[in-house]
This record gives sequence, structure tokens and C-alpha cells, in this order.
Amino acid sequence: MPEQIINRPKVSLDDIQFLKSAAKLSQCPADVGLEVAFCGRSNAGKSSAINYLTGLNKLARTSKTPGRTQLINFFTVSEAFRLVDLPGYGYAKVPTALKRDWHENIDNYLRNRESLCGLVLLMDIRHPLKPFDQTMLDWCAGAGMPLHILLTKCDKLKRGAQQAALLHVKREVSKLATIQLFSSTHEVGQKILLNQLSDWIAAGGPDRTMPRKDLQDINVDQEGLDQD
Repeated sequence: MPEQIINRPKVSLDDIQFLKSAAKLSQCPADVGLEVAFCGRSNAGKSSAINYLTGLNKLARTSKTPGRTQLINFFTVSEAFRLVDLPGYGYAKVPTALKRDWHENIDNYLRNRESLCGLVLLMDIRHPLKPFDQTMLDWCAGAGMPLHILLTKCDKLKRGAQQAALLHVKREVSKLATIQLFSSTHEVGQKILLNQLSDWIAAGGPDRTMPRKDLQDINVDQEGLDQD
């Protein structure tokens, strides 16, 4: 039997632009249309991934200092679709009170944002499945939220080690998420990620009748960064 060809509508990021930043849920844009949020630990490379995905090197602010993204940042793709850059989690040099604020803001966003149609979770391929990652996996499974994992900085490993890490995470995650290799600096994985976004837009979002529970408690004093 010949392989079936899926004709998905392609998402275009040609006209993407920064919309606004929000310190809390009440400051977010109107909760209409669809949006995909990027989340991950502070050194996972979220802003770099968004810049590579869109082809705009300065769209999302990047820094050599992890934890620079302290607000929820919204980017308009079209009238009906947005990308969202959530605060990075786990930067050890940030005061504990601020880390707790970030956790609360992420929690409120995930539980209450009706337009959220999918989460992109970034993990450093050398340090996957940390406590925050597992928390997000469990939350998405319970909420019926589509989840796609980027194993970032894959250029840091040789090809054999890349495939071994990918297989390991696939085994651990099972059917809870789709997974791919990704590297902003070596331009790996852009097309796969764009296809995933297109699929989520075409699906129109998750089942909104499923309850969205609070994130599990994360020890913000313990969830530090690995050395790069």
C-alpha cells in the first residue's frame, strides 16, 4: 500500500511580530484564537528556539545569563494565532521569592488560558527529564494538553549519542508527547516543529472540558541549572 500523504495547512511565520509582555494572567492579551507556549528550564534555549523557528534573530531576547525571560511574552503570528515565551524555570541565582512568582504565573497561565492549544517543552539533550520536565509531562497528560518536546543543543553530541538520547526519552515519555532533535545554532529541526504547529492549529486545540489542575509543587530551591 502506498504511503499516505498528509496535506496539512502550513503555518506561516512571515508576519510574526512581538505583541506584548505580561507579568501576570490579567495582563495577557484577549483570550481568543489559538496560541502555543514554549516552556523549559532557564538554560534550555527557549528564546533562541523561537528566533530560529521564525528566522528573526532578535524577535525573542536572548542572553548568556539564564533566567532573562521573566515575563510571559506574546508574539502575533496572525489574527487567530500566537506564540508565547514563558519564563524560564530553575535559575539558581534568582531569589527564591522571584522563582516562586514565576511558578505561580506559569501555573495561572496554564490552568486558565483557554486559547492554549499546545505546549513545546524544551530540554537540553544532555540533561533531559529533570523534575520540572516531569511535572510538565504529568500536567499535560492530566489536562489532555498536546505536548511536543524539543531536545535542544543536539549539536553538542555526536550523531550516535543524539539517537541514543532521543530513544531514551521516547521510551520514558511513551505516548505522552511527540519528540524531536533540535539545534538553533546548527539549524536542526525547524521543519518538523513547523509541521507540529500546523497540526495543532488544524486540530483547533485540546478538549476544553478536561480539568486543568494546579502544577505539582516544585522545590524552587533545589531545581538549579546544570553546567553548560
